[in-house]
Parts: sequence; C-alpha cells; structure tokens
Amino acid sequence: MATIDIFNFEEIEQFRNLQSSLHYRWKTSEVFDKSKTDILIIPSLSIDQRELQKVEGCEHYEERLLFSLIRLRNPQTRLIYVTSMPLHPSIIDYYLQLLPGIPFSHARHRLLLLSTYDASLKPLSQKILERPRLMAKIRQALRLDQAFMVCYNSTFWEGELSLKLGVPLYAAAPDLQIWGTKSGSREIFYHSHVPHPKGSSLVWNSQDLAIAAAKLWESQPTLKRMVVKLNQGISGEGNAILDLRPLQDFAPDKIDHNQRVLAISNRFENLRFQATQETWANFSQRIPELGAIVESFIEGEIKHSPSVQGRITPDGNVEILSTHDQILGGPDGQIYLGCRFPANENYRLKLQELGLQVGKKLAEKGTLERYGVDFVTVDQGNGQWDIKAIEINLRKGGTTHPFMTLKLLTNGDYDLSTGLFYSLQGKPKYYIATDNLQHDQYRGLLPNDLMDIIAHHRLHFDTGTETGTVFHLMGCLSQFGKLGLTSIGDSPQEAEYIYQKVIQVLDLETNDEHKEDLLFSDYAFPISADSFGY
Repeated sequence: MATIDIFNFEEIEQFRNLQSSLHYRWKTSEVFDKSKTDILIIPSLSIDQRELQKVEGCEHYEERLLFSLIRLRNPQTRLIYVTSMPLHPSIIDYYLQLLPGIPFSHARHRLLLLSTYDASLKPLSQKILERPRLMAKIRQALRLDQAFMVCYNSTFWEGELSLKLGVPLYAAAPDLQIWGTKSGSREIFYHSHVPHPKGSSLVWNSQDLAIAAAKLWESQPTLKRMVVKLNQGISGEGNAILDLRPLQDFAPDKIDHNQRVLAISNRFENLRFQATQETWANFSQRIPELGAIVESFIEGEIKHSPSVQGRITPDGNVEILSTHDQILGGPDGQIYLGCRFPANENYRLKLQELGLQVGKKLAEKGTLERYGVDFVTVDQGNGQWDIKAIEINLRKGGTTHPFMTLKLLTNGDYDLSTGLFYSLQGKPKYYIATDNLQHDQYRGLLPNDLMDIIAHHRLHFDTGTETGTVFHLMGCLSQFGKLGLTSIGDSPQEAEYIYQKVIQVLDLETNDEHKEDLLFSDYAFPISADSFGY
C-alpha cells in the first residue's frame, strides 16, 4: 500500500494546530492518579501491505499495543482500543489482571473495545475512515478536550482520522515520515554527525541501482558485500545481500565502470533475500513504488546489532528511553526476531549519546514521540567498538512494547548514568523479549489453553517480585503457532532462565507423543536457576 497524500496546505495547518494541544493533554497523562485523560489507541499497521504480508501472522500484530491497557492502573485514565477484528476476551482479561492495586471491574469499566469486523488487507485506520457510524461512536465516547490518539505508525490515514475525529495525534506528522525511511535516515545521520556506512542516495529503478552499487564499490574497492534496501522495508524484510566476491573479475582495478555496472545488474538475480520466498522479479517491481538504496555491508567476527530508543515530547525535549541488543535471524542476520535489555555495557552509553544527537535533529524537523535508531557494532579489540548507525524507525517498533510493559508494570525509571532500569524498590531490571517464539506444534493452542498453562506452571508476571513473563500476540498462537513474550528478571541470567522455562513448558505441553499424559502435570526441568549462576 502506497500511502495517499490527502493533505493540502490548509489541512497540514489544521493538523499542526490540533497537535499543538498535545502539550497539556500529554503532560497530564504522565501524572499518575491525577490526570483525567482519554487515550484512543489505533494500532494500525499502515505500511505497504505486500511488505507486511512477509511477516507471518501480521494480521494479529494490532495486539502489540495492548501493553497500553496497563495505563488503566491510573484510575483517572480511560482507553478506547480499536482493532480490525474483535479480540479474544481472555486476552483482555489477562492484561487487566496484571494491574496492581486496581479492581478488575474498575479497569474494565474504563476500557472501550471497538472493532471494524473487517479482516481485509487494508490498514485499520483506512477501515475506520470507511465506517462513519463507527467514527461517530468513537467521537461520542471521547472527552474531546482531554483526549489524544496514539498509533503504531503515522501516515496520511492516521492524519485524516485525527482531523475528522478532532483528536490530536501523538506521533510524528505524516509528512515527516520521510525521516524514518532508509534514505531519510542516512540524511539525518549525516547532518547529526553520527557515523554510518557508506551508501547511495535514493534510486527508483534497477539500472540506477546497479550504477549506484558500482560507484559504491569504486569508493570502497575492498568491499565484500553490499545491502540492497527497499526504502520502506520493515524488520529487515525489505533487505537483500549483494555478494561481490563472485564478481572479482569486475573489481574496480580491473575493468571500466560500464562493464562493472553490467556485471552487477546481471548479478541482481542472485541477490540473497532475507524474506522467505522473495525473488528479484518481485523485489525489482517494488523499486519504482518504494525506492531503494544500496549500502556497505559491515563485516566483523564479533558483531552485534544494538538499538537505542528515544522520545520527543510535545514541549520539544528529547529523552533517551532505553537501549537493546537486537536478536536477529534470517540468512544473513537481517531479520528482527527479538531483543535483550539493556544493551551491552561496553557500548550502551555511547549509543545513548549518538541517539540523543539523532533525536535533537529529528526534533528540529518537528517530529514527535517515539523514535529508534538501529546500529551495528564491531569489536575492534582492547575494549574498542566500531559503532555505525543503520536506520531510524519513527514508529513503535519491536522494542517498544517490552520496555513499556516493564515501565508501566513497575513504575520505575531509566538511569542515563548507567543505562539501567530500576524499579521503585531500587532493583535493576533486565529482560529478553521476542515476537517470534514459533513452533508448528504450538498450532491449535487457543488463548484459554495458554492461560491454563501459564497458571499451572506459574509462568505469569508476579507483581510482588516484579519478575516473570508477560505474553503478547496470543491471537497468533492457534493458527500460526507463534507467540510473543517478555521475560523479566533481576539479572540477565534470571531473565534468560525465565525465558527458557517458558519454551520448555510449551514444548512439553504440546508434545504430540505425550500430550495426553503431560498436560498440566509436574515437570522436572533439565535446566535450573543454579545453572545460570544466580
């Protein structure tokens, strides 16, 4: 789906004026027990739908913002959460029962769940706009002078919805989303003096892509590989690897530029795609629609993929929220699978510094709310790390929901001096999180089945110790055998132990050979807390 540009100059001005009211609405929502705020949650994945379909179970990813329900621990907050299809009641019950000190009925009374009852491949925001009666119901339910709207990502669909509802959108304006594209990210890095790999400007056809790749190789004759990126790809699914090693006869010191361009163009058929079942024929058709860049692949024996997350508030302040080490998979480690919090102590403070530079430049451009910056770090020895920024995400990415889950459940704070998160009891907290715990044998598990397993094996998050696992993407489980979770501990080892325990329980409970005997029985786990050293 290419986003539609519905905004003329007058509408842009109206949108900006509406956003200006966020200053006081957002600030009151941050004050616990004192704010009377209505928050409209629109978890629309308003991105190119063909790219989105590369993510298995994507139709359930509207559930990733359900961490927002934890905001109902503030007794003055009301939420409206809209989805394409109705959510299973036990999923809602699960989140509301996490709330410490709030009666279930009180929280449920302040939550309004609405659905379009439309499972078609359209962004949720578009579906809402196509239903005037649903929009009227949303508007009627909101205290418009105390409400704001949040979303997964902001496009012209969300901009139009904001204007028609009269509710300010707390997100980067749709016309500023360019800074979250691959080419826009490179421009921000350049102007904020953040190191990043060499690469090309945006191109719109395969021939220009081959020319750009040839020029990049000529500027770095020792280059072994390049990354070809669709300008609006997500989670690494729009990336491909161009291996230059089979093309050494066409290296910069051997033949002229035109021959090199031709050799690279012919090599595009052999690109190594990160998305399953992707082909050059399909990929090349997307270039005129989305644009593409080519970038140096960062080599290294000891290499990590950390990220930093920040926030730009309506009053213009830039805050660093967290750092993570990303867990990547796919053929060349380009696909986002999960994360560990916090990032490695060897470089997390430097990530904060670079993330702040990026945030200040984004704030100058007028962006708001969440931003994330992905990096690649390579161990240079002697405690030195080469750190390069890869891309900016102006959306609630895969690290948003685990961190906000921790933040809202513990009401703790992130410490910039250490890069650690501390609960109100002063304990540092760690977690491992994923959107991609997936196994064929998990297929067929209903949300209620998962609740039974969680309860029997005490896998739930304990609000007393503030450790345990919080689950998400439960709607993916039955059809796709896929589940999300955030395992929180008082040490990295404890978080890992809790995470591994969940996997072992699910594997045993869904073992076909022993399912009748093992269901809800007691297990002696082959791993123990002692084996992880805590």
